[in-house]
Amino acid sequence: MSRKLSLDALAREQLDAARRSTAGRAAHTVVGGHEHVMRQTVIAILAGSELAEHANPGEATVHVLTGRVRLVSGNDAWEGRRGDLLVVPPNSHSLEALEDAAVLLTVAKRGTSTT
Repeated sequence: MSRKLSLDALAREQLDAARRSTAGRAAHTVVGGHEHVMRQTVIAILAGSELAEHANPGEATVHVLTGRVRLVSGNDAWEGRRGDLLVVPPNSHSLEALEDAAVLLTVAKRGTSTT
């Protein structure tokens, strides 16, 4: 099934949800899910909030839709702003919002079969 999505609209919706959340973040899976190899999720994070350090479930990228973020892995860090694509390292990492931000996280899970 084909469908068209507005990432700008989804980013705005998730930022609004993050502002209502006590955690300062919100997320919505737009493509795929637990039963699929690939999953794409729009995540909004308010300035000063973060996704705490966690393991990488597979190959992943973070496309910054709006705002500014910092991807941290060990002693390494990469900053991204609107339009940037950050390749997530294979080891544990965290994502910090330097400004209110929305990102498109794409993950291809390791060792998952669709058959």
